[in-house]
Amino acid sequence: MKKVLCLYSTREGQTKKIVEHIIAQLEGYQCEYVDLHLNPKLNLALYDKVLIGASIRYGRLNKSLYQFIENHHQQLDEAKAAFICVNLTARKEDQKKDTPEGSAYIQTFLRKSIWQPQMIGVFAGALRYPRYRFFDRVMIRFIMKMTGGETDTSKEVEYTNWNKVEIFAQKFKQM
Repeated sequence: MKKVLCLYSTREGQTKKIVEHIIAQLEGYQCEYVDLHLNPKLNLALYDKVLIGASIRYGRLNKSLYQFIENHHQQLDEAKAAFICVNLTARKEDQKKDTPEGSAYIQTFLRKSIWQPQMIGVFAGALRYPRYRFFDRVMIRFIMKMTGGETDTSKEVEYTNWNKVEIFAQKFKQM
């Protein structure tokens, strides 16, 4: 059976949920999930495909992502590997913020990273006000107010475009 490695960096779980949705579209693949925050040492040659998903918080990707890439960049370059970035700005599909070209986060990632993924997806995440600590709730509400997003802190809003995720999954399967 073909194997796929799914690495993820998530805060409230939406990135892992998106990665799981992609993998559910890959019939015939055995999947192994690994949390990037654990800074794993892995042999990527043991897998047919590699999917890395990471979320943005306060405009940045987690340092664990960059540490993993630094430790595995040569294997990532040789692997059939894709990267997805999950962020709230990607909810602005009409402004192309959900594309690698239109995402400032992806452009920053590509400048900072020694790995240049063969395939990149950008997906809107979820707003989970009730789950945030007080400070995060206040800061994220402030950011959402500035960017025209939901500011009712009693709400949870999922912005993920699941149709777009499924299209990405089919492309990843054909990779």
